Amino acid sequence: MGRYIGPVCRLCRREGVKLYLKGDRCYSPKCAIERRPYAPGQHGQRRARRPSDYAVRLREKQKMRRIYGISEKQFRNLFEEASKRKGVTGTVFLRLLESRLDNVVYRLGIASSRKQARQLVRHGHIAVNDRKVTVPSYRVRPGDVVAVTEAGKKIGAIQANVEAAKGRNTGPWLEFDPEKMVGKFLRLPEREDLALPVNEQLVIEYYSR
Repeated sequence: MGRYIGPVCRLCRREGVKLYLKGDRCYSPKCAIERRPYAPGQHGQRRARRPSDYAVRLREKQKMRRIYGISEKQFRNLFEEASKRKGVTGTVFLRLLESRLDNVVYRLGIASSRKQARQLVRHGHIAVNDRKVTVPSYRVRPGDVVAVTEAGKKIGAIQANVEAAKGRNTGPWLEFDPEKMVGKFLRLPEREDLALPVNEQLVIEYYSR
């Protein structure tokens, strides 16, 4: 299955929670889930039966995958890597997702959404440790410096994103200088650092069935 190119508001409505796939625009009162808080489609308003345990775990997996905007294959590969590492699998899994370059660019405020962050990375506007990186799934490690390239600093969208993000909390595992457009990945995040509307344990149970 290729990447999803349809209306992302349908994804939020399907999961029944805001996934903030459009960035700041999701805070608008015109957001689709605010106006139509039910599943999309012809039967979206029907009274649903009690979901099975499998359905609950599937929806949680889909919600988490859609938040990070990656394919099923990438998502499952990261889970398998997390399951082989030491530590709590759910926390390790989230750390691997948070370490992706596109996610770090979004968290720093350089991009308004993870989708836009992937585009900026692919177009060569992001450098890691002074080297241009064009792979969104690139694994950022503690101590790495993530910066906007000189050409990228002239892009109006990036300037607007950085200006809008001033004063916003990037998370205790990151630091960012909006004037220089340079950030640093200080450490791997702890679970309590991540305000995500997901229960990663259900995702682990889904793949472990």
